[in-house]
Amino acid sequence: MGSNIEDNQDDVPMELQLKGKKSSSQKLKRHDSLDVEASKMPNAKQVVGLSVLLKLAFQSIGVVYGDIGTSPLYVFSSIFLEGVKHEDDILGALSLILYTITLIPVIKYVFIVLQANDNGDGGTFALYSLICRYSKVGLIPSTMAEDSDVSTFKLDMPDTRTRRASHLKSMLENSQFAKFFLLIATMLGTSMVIGDGVLTPCISVLSAIGGVKAAAPEAMTEGRIVWLAVAILIILFMFQRFGTEKVGYTFAPILCLWFVLIAGIGVYNFVIYDIAIFRALNPMYIVSYFQRNGKDAWISLGGVVMCITGAEALFADVGHFSVRSIQISMCFVTYPALILAYLGQGAYLMKNADDVANTFYASIPKTIYWPMFVIAVLAAIIASQALISGTFAIIQQSLALGCFPRVKIVHTSKKHHGQIYIPEINNLLMIACVLTTIGFKTTEKLSNAYGIAVVFVMFLTSCFLVLVMILIWKTNILLIIVYVLIIGSVELVYLSSVLYKFEQGGYLPLAFAMFLMFVMYVWNYVYRKKYHYELEHKISPEKVKETMDATSSHRLPGLAIFYSELVHGIPPIFKHYVENVPALHSVLVFASVKSLPISKVPLEERFLFRRVKPYDLYVFRCVVRYGYNDMRNEEEPIEKLLVERLKNFIKEDYMFSIAANGGNQGETASLIEKDVEVLERASNMGVVHLVGEQDVVACKGSGVAKRLVINYAYNFLKRNLRSQSNKVFDIPTKRMLKVGMTCEL
Repeated sequence: MGSNIEDNQDDVPMELQLKGKKSSSQKLKRHDSLDVEASKMPNAKQVVGLSVLLKLAFQSIGVVYGDIGTSPLYVFSSIFLEGVKHEDDILGALSLILYTITLIPVIKYVFIVLQANDNGDGGTFALYSLICRYSKVGLIPSTMAEDSDVSTFKLDMPDTRTRRASHLKSMLENSQFAKFFLLIATMLGTSMVIGDGVLTPCISVLSAIGGVKAAAPEAMTEGRIVWLAVAILIILFMFQRFGTEKVGYTFAPILCLWFVLIAGIGVYNFVIYDIAIFRALNPMYIVSYFQRNGKDAWISLGGVVMCITGAEALFADVGHFSVRSIQISMCFVTYPALILAYLGQGAYLMKNADDVANTFYASIPKTIYWPMFVIAVLAAIIASQALISGTFAIIQQSLALGCFPRVKIVHTSKKHHGQIYIPEINNLLMIACVLTTIGFKTTEKLSNAYGIAVVFVMFLTSCFLVLVMILIWKTNILLIIVYVLIIGSVELVYLSSVLYKFEQGGYLPLAFAMFLMFVMYVWNYVYRKKYHYELEHKISPEKVKETMDATSSHRLPGLAIFYSELVHGIPPIFKHYVENVPALHSVLVFASVKSLPISKVPLEERFLFRRVKPYDLYVFRCVVRYGYNDMRNEEEPIEKLLVERLKNFIKEDYMFSIAANGGNQGETASLIEKDVEVLERASNMGVVHLVGEQDVVACKGSGVAKRLVINYAYNFLKRNLRSQSNKVFDIPTKRMLKVGMTCEL
């Protein structure tokens, strides 16, 4: 792009300019600002060796399966809240448990949902980002055509596009309601998972320490158990600040021992009490269970669903491991152990139905009771840890996509970027867990609240997955119908059952979700409004020289980097700055730090540059792109990386000018040397980071709702949650200047 290219091409993406000029030089291969080096980063699947795969599978046991692995502590007691009325009811409930575990965690998640990962990452946001990348349904602003050139952005698409997929894609893209609904559904799903993060520690810890009451009922009253659970929860949250760098290796041996013991106890119980318990594999016991109990059987499904709590973690935590490693650990360790454990408990209850309220501890042989109690408590704490860490990850993803207020994110490991700690969220979770434990007191009451969060997220995942099947996988319509009729119907039945217990505690996760959704929506709404305000008041590159001349700005030695979220044009805060401070540094870079709806952006594809004309202004535009799981605070500061990439851009920019328009190579080499020298001298003199701090108010004439959202709700969140501009933009605090202005939205 030489100086003789027409000015009206300045806002044309570089890749389009390339197409227009490429005929003059077929050998030209341009890799700069808007023509990303996607060819250097093939999106190929990495081959993992068997030893690495087994190591990941072992680690996943300590992170992924804490919740679903500890469900035998409370499932039968949650099903039979009023005791066992008929012996065959035990077989019916056991049959429901066995087929539910097989259908949802194994068939649905392990073999279907895990395939819908986003470059290795899972969860509701991963499914949403897949749909947004294939169909233009995202409401997140700052979309650029060049984003699709990022190697991890690309999707492996079938060659044949079906009419069904094209029709659905067109319908979604043309419907503002559909776009809004998808975003709201994503927020609701993630809010429910966070609500799960509140309830899991409560029910897991209460269930585990309930073994003390079973062994010494007179010494341990209900009140003492509650306060002991509160103490454990407070200690658990206090230790979060130390991080979980070795969480896999630390917890995996404990959970492996847990699975071995519950499987062994299960085998012992069905050998001792009822070897014929395997007849529960006959689904006819489910039919007779419903015929015999009717509405009560339907209500009891809210207890059955407790056996699959944590199934969503199989998908949400896949980014820490791999699809194959989770499939191995689930199919060869977790699933067999759970099946044997439930068979053993069922066999025990066939002879001891009166112990159903305390099935797990009552079925333990007395010789290993206390060792098993200690391991159960440890396993419950591990189950809590997994959901707490997952909540931190979800908040990070929400923040990166403009759906959550900026909070302080502490990276607790240099090796594992996904291991983070968020102080504000940790404190809020701790308070919520303590209040929930004190308020509900027992696992039976908590199970009513817990089920809604679990089943709703599963059903929402199925809805998103059907869209992925149609739009991206191009799955045969008959297979989609089978999936909906079997898995979708089962989840709807479970959802109807848990919603029946709304008044008995089911309102709690919905209350959590509504509160978090309100926070997410308010922040995202103002985030989008602010971006569109900047877009409407932006300064075109052609007007930069005019603006600088009009204010008689003086140039000072040094490099100044202006930060904003605007990727198209120069942000309006620049004009506000030069009108009040008529002095500018010798080199200016307008940097937009942008989050893409993908998990990670390769470092070599992170920076996009454009040069503002005339060249002697030394003004550049830059877009710095991150994925929602990229760690911002890398060891190398952003200014060092930016300067190095900018040098490369200057050289390639001049070389492209020669190839496209002709020119004297000797003269060009001299210009390159001069511009690189100016950049180096400016960076050596000092780098100043200018960050726009915008106060927002609703414009005159706005409705009551808009004024409440912007003037009160948003500004309340902004005042009470830290705005970590230097953390978000990776800026040294000592060289950061904030430039304030007020925007009327």
